Amino acid sequence: MAKQLFGTDGIRGVAGKYPLDAATVYAFGVALGDDAVRTHQNPEVLIGADTRESGAWIASTVAAGLASRGAQVRYAGVITTPGVAYLTRTGPFAAGVMISASHNPYQDNGIKVFSHSGFKLPDAEEDLIEQEILALREDRVEPRQAALTAEEGLDREYLQFLLSTISVRLDGVSLAIDCGNGAAWQLAPELFRRLGADLVETGCAPDGRNINLNCGALFVDALSRTVVATKSAFGVAFDGDADRAIFVAQSGRIVDGDAVLLMTARAMKAAGHLPGDTVVATVMSNLGLEKALANDGIRMVRTPVGDKYVLEVMVRLGATLGGEQSGHVIFREYATTGDGLLTALRVLDIARRAGLGLDELTADLRIYPQKLVNIRVREKVDFAGVPSVSREIRRAEETMAESGRVLVRYSGTELLARVMVEAADQSHVDTFTASIAESIRREIGA
Repeated sequence: MAKQLFGTDGIRGVAGKYPLDAATVYAFGVALGDDAVRTHQNPEVLIGADTRESGAWIASTVAAGLASRGAQVRYAGVITTPGVAYLTRTGPFAAGVMISASHNPYQDNGIKVFSHSGFKLPDAEEDLIEQEILALREDRVEPRQAALTAEEGLDREYLQFLLSTISVRLDGVSLAIDCGNGAAWQLAPELFRRLGADLVETGCAPDGRNINLNCGALFVDALSRTVVATKSAFGVAFDGDADRAIFVAQSGRIVDGDAVLLMTARAMKAAGHLPGDTVVATVMSNLGLEKALANDGIRMVRTPVGDKYVLEVMVRLGATLGGEQSGHVIFREYATTGDGLLTALRVLDIARRAGLGLDELTADLRIYPQKLVNIRVREKVDFAGVPSVSREIRRAEETMAESGRVLVRYSGTELLARVMVEAADQSHVDTFTASIAESIRREIGA
């Protein structure tokens, strides 16, 4: 049965509207409480949130639902998504709940759930919870709210963990950070100051509505200008819940998740911490990354888009490093989820030990030209069953051979076909993107 509420990253929508209306949010709390009681005696559940103005009422509504089933709620207040995952895994919690819509604008919000293992819930468990939520809505459950007080010690535990993962000091390092007015706005400055860095801070003044607003990991150009203007050695930007990080080199050049995977993979292999000499990335990672890794004897395994899929393959292969071009990087030696703050520490550790900047550490990463086109479609049919589309894809693949690749897929949430072409030759990128997109538009376009 197709899920109605849970996507690949929990439940997400406009705060106050279905599926994030008060009744559904309360029903979620009740259903999660029942799930926790089934597996734990006197269960405790952790709740954290980012800085959105809707976070407080959603958290208190979830808490009321949990309490109605006998679960004890502990509230971390504003904290990052990986912070919730870490505390859930290392503490006494049956589950952890993060109230966040990640990189989305403030009007949106979401509910992410972690099991005691620190992993997101398996599909079967999500299905049980979803069915109970829908049943409770049918019975017109009356939402309530519970009073919540943040426990200051919880985010301190997470901060101490982060500090334990780096073995070098950052004294004298000039570092510009952009916290996106999100969950890292207090943790990140304290973390880097305690390590001795000289900070330039932006995106550290949340007002409930400015999260991700022209700042953070999706809008790095402003940080790039700040790095150059302040002559900072490094820059790092986080998204709203700080599970991803994008970097800026001293030159102002933006350093994305692909570049981070390259420099960290090399360092981990040299240290003997890269089992199977394997890195897991998604279909969106640049061909240049795959070739650069191969030059160092490192295999890159691709997955569908989404850090959930990256983690699944990492676990199956026993890999310790994986991530996405968008800045989600997972270090399985330390964490069960992408963590922007942890990623920043790993990158800075590598740079300090090497005595190099990000420009030098990624100088040989050749980024192949890449183009993505979205085409609205009437229906989602198998491209292999549309002769003109499959013919254009095959023509592109045969022409480019090992010097390029084609990715044609559907959006997971919209009636859109996405065509991505990547090649050493820009003319191939432009020609084949246009021809494949036109064939899709002609055959099944809306």
